Amino acid sequence: MKKTKILYLILAVSLLAASCKKYLNVVPTELVTQEAVFNNIQNAEGAWSHLYASLNNNDVQFVRGGGTILGACTDECKNHWENVPELPFNSGAWNATSNSLDMWGRAYQYIRSANIFLANIDKTPLPASRLDYYQPRIPQYKAEARFLRANQYFELFRRYGAVPLINTALATTDPAATNAVRNSIDEVVGFITSECDDIATSLPISYPSGSSDYGRITKGAALALKARTLLYAASPLFNGNTMYAGIRNADGKQLFPQTYDNNKWQLAANAAKAVIDLNAYTLSSPNPSNPVDNYAQLFFTRNSDEIILPLVMGGNRDFEGNYMPNGRDANAVNGNGKMSVFQELVDSYEMNNGRPISDPQSGYQETGFWNGTLWDGVRNTPVSNVSNMYKNRDPRFYATIFFQYGVWNYANNARPLRFAWFGNNGGACDGWPKPGTNCETGYNWRKWADPQVNLKGGGNANRNFPIIRLAEMYLIYAEAMNEFLPAPNNEVFDAVNRIRSRVSMPGLPIISSDNSKEGMRKRIQNERRVEFAFENQRFWDVRRWLIAKNVDNGNMHGLNARPAPAELNATGLDPNSEAAGVAVFYKVVVDQTRVFLDRHYLMPIPQTELNIDPALVQNYGW
Repeated sequence: MKKTKILYLILAVSLLAASCKKYLNVVPTELVTQEAVFNNIQNAEGAWSHLYASLNNNDVQFVRGGGTILGACTDECKNHWENVPELPFNSGAWNATSNSLDMWGRAYQYIRSANIFLANIDKTPLPASRLDYYQPRIPQYKAEARFLRANQYFELFRRYGAVPLINTALATTDPAATNAVRNSIDEVVGFITSECDDIATSLPISYPSGSSDYGRITKGAALALKARTLLYAASPLFNGNTMYAGIRNADGKQLFPQTYDNNKWQLAANAAKAVIDLNAYTLSSPNPSNPVDNYAQLFFTRNSDEIILPLVMGGNRDFEGNYMPNGRDANAVNGNGKMSVFQELVDSYEMNNGRPISDPQSGYQETGFWNGTLWDGVRNTPVSNVSNMYKNRDPRFYATIFFQYGVWNYANNARPLRFAWFGNNGGACDGWPKPGTNCETGYNWRKWADPQVNLKGGGNANRNFPIIRLAEMYLIYAEAMNEFLPAPNNEVFDAVNRIRSRVSMPGLPIISSDNSKEGMRKRIQNERRVEFAFENQRFWDVRRWLIAKNVDNGNMHGLNARPAPAELNATGLDPNSEAAGVAVFYKVVVDQTRVFLDRHYLMPIPQTELNIDPALVQNYGW
């Protein structure tokens, strides 16, 4: 059978199994393709290659415009298009039968595929003429398959907590396939981290960006996954959380640890330090004289020595088309502007003196306007009548969020951005006044956008998605050490300041509370928020910190981009004019009310799996 047909059958069966969402689905793929696959090394390599598709999970699909967008399920933003999959998460109206972020069946199908590969690859005959080529590669193929399996367990762990560990290729008649029990949190974490340790010695430290092997699993990726896993295990959600005391297997086995263990933070810190000490990665700094561009380029550059684990992507303009501002006049950007960014995220960016905007000494002003220059992605461009709210902020703010009278590649889009109401506009408004599609808060995404893409002309972006990057290791180290120690030390400050220095932000400590564990915890949490905005970290962070019920529950805010007719008329200006819209724009209003309950901290095991496997116990509250 030809290789292409073999791979087609593997893919077809995998997709069928994933769509059925059966626990550890036992569709007999081995009866259809297994013998043919593992009797030919090239076909076996195809099976190994297919495992890499597991990296393209729902978390990264937003770059192509698909899937449930995690940022829109947090206090970062709202997907304001109609009938989007984020709405049930925003309202709390999702459950064990309607979770668009469920990946139980998909993950276990990949785990099964990895198990089959690992059980058979050593039996695959090698051509005598190619022994020198394949014999050193087989151990690396196995190590990569084990990493990809461990990564699927991590994705299951952060969604569901305690999950079954199935690491043999079960026969179709094996009762273990439909009678599996959940392993404890400590067992799941122990398996992931031990796999990472064991395979690290079989993997190269890294691949040079731009090489043909770039994107393959490395020692750095294995150790980084270990660090990320240990950080989650040390966090309040999984470390002595008494809310989960009642989640036990039928035999009484406790699945979630009930005693807080401070030493778990030390383990996470040590693991992150091990990645840093490889000296294989560096923080991206392509334009240090321009802190906005220095940060922004990481998200529209294909290769970077900061990225530890990339998802390699082809050239496209999908992100720009979906997320860029959507004005329709001749000088507009011409995107579809599908995300409305919340004021909560905007307010999280410090002033460039390093003080939060709530600090009386920060210099932040909510009133008044300024004229000056802003980086438009290509050059510094003059701007005028920009609100003082956007003056002298953390450079990452300008690289991440579009705001009223900001600019974008002015040579191609020769007008400032307009998010205030502009009713009689002929398309000259980026808050395009069409119900269900217009920007609701006065802010759009800018991060990820490539200034070389002209949506009215040509050009594709050439980016990879950074699944794990070095900045995360520094912030894991800082967070873990801060929690382990009674108060932050210079190592904690130094780790955070390495991230801040890339964008010319002042080093910590700055205010007196920075010297306390609690004060530095707030700083580190906010540093993660702004550094990883729209990178799908916030969704998981607020859960593992057990703060989601505070920050993702209740009213979310924006500016007054959709004023009532009475407000516009009260200005005494033409109510359809830009001037009237601007006059009532700079007022913080409620855009959406969110619901987050205790049960939402973990996802429910899908009801279909509970129906198939009576040994599974459901998560808290579901």
